[in-house]
Amino acid sequence: MQRRSAQGVVFVHACPKALCQHVEWALERVVGTPVSLAWGEQPVTHGSYRAEVAWTGAPGTGAKLVAALKQWPMLRFEVTEEASHGNDGERMSYVPGYGVHRSSISANGDLIVNEQQLRHLAATANSVEAFRHGVDDLLGAAWDADLEAYRHAGDGTQVTWLHQVV
Repeated sequence: MQRRSAQGVVFVHACPKALCQHVEWALERVVGTPVSLAWGEQPVTHGSYRAEVAWTGAPGTGAKLVAALKQWPMLRFEVTEEASHGNDGERMSYVPGYGVHRSSISANGDLIVNEQQLRHLAATANSVEAFRHGVDDLLGAAWDADLEAYRHAGDGTQVTWLHQVV
């Protein structure tokens, strides 16, 4: 029997109206239950809509949700998966033209850069500027810069809960 031991949130920051139903169907395929999101206009991008949905499921469900959504390269979205027994938390962000940025996150939501990532960066950066650029890449600075306005446009939005069928 599969345990529901992970949870997180899907933030669809910008989605063309014509794709809203397709996004719901993609989420349904992952969680195995009907999904109906409360879509609202996204004021940052004319003609786009936004929605948030909390989910519960097995560890790794967050990555499956990202795989389901990234098939539409015009979407902007983030998926979080909180830390669960034996698993670090994750935040996965998708921006058109950048692709997916995946980071481990701490209990308070800070991104975690691990020892091997730092050792690799220290060994390969040939200047202070290259090191700074490498740190920005590890932290997903380009994704954050793009998504920040979209995140604020959703402050105070209603969140729906999805529960994975077991």
